[in-house]
Amino acid sequence: MRHLGRLLAVLALGVLCLQLWFAGRIALMNVIAPQSTSFQRSEALRLLKDKQQVPWAQSWVDDAQLPRTLKRAVIASEDDSFAQHGGVDWDALKGAWKKNEKAQARVEARGKGVAKVIGGSTITQQLAKNLFLSGERTLLRKGQELVLTLMLEALLSKQRILEIYLNSVEWGEGLFGAQAAAWHYFRMDVSRLGAFEAARLAVMLPAPKRFERQPGSAYVINRAGLIVGRMNSAQLP
Repeated sequence: MRHLGRLLAVLALGVLCLQLWFAGRIALMNVIAPQSTSFQRSEALRLLKDKQQVPWAQSWVDDAQLPRTLKRAVIASEDDSFAQHGGVDWDALKGAWKKNEKAQARVEARGKGVAKVIGGSTITQQLAKNLFLSGERTLLRKGQELVLTLMLEALLSKQRILEIYLNSVEWGEGLFGAQAAAWHYFRMDVSRLGAFEAARLAVMLPAPKRFERQPGSAYVINRAGLIVGRMNSAQLP
């Protein structure tokens, strides 16, 4: 029992040290932009393995140069309560859970196919996952994501969270951040994006690798039109 107690104490100390390391990294992000994220590094390794090269485009743009149109479009599309919640939108998670249960029930009734999983993650949760975590889906990883989400909300302003997110999120294979996306898809600087271009970029965020093949598809165009209609009511932090 004594050895077990010591082992548990060492494990608890290790977990505490890990959380303090995460907290320190996040606190530094107030003044130093992250050079890369865990997701970006894993993507670089995948590209190197699959293609023997790493096509890459990313360029940091400060918050003042990120247009309000893009911020409103992303909030309207991805997380319309971003300015109000504390990192987790519990109502959105509950709604996603119910939709996933219904979808799974329909698949089981047909006896074939795979249910499409609908996420309820906020912008802050997506940033926490991309910055520090792997893509595996386990209860332990989800628990760590929640802790990181709360750390981000406690140690960074909403403006800084959105700034880091827009500069690091994936917009295609080897394509990261709003500046690289604006140039790749529209051949313009991100600061010049109009409402419709911003909405088209926002629509791509749930599945950028799929949408990059047809960035002007009927779905993207129609969905972007809906986002444009919601942008004026999107609250900026």
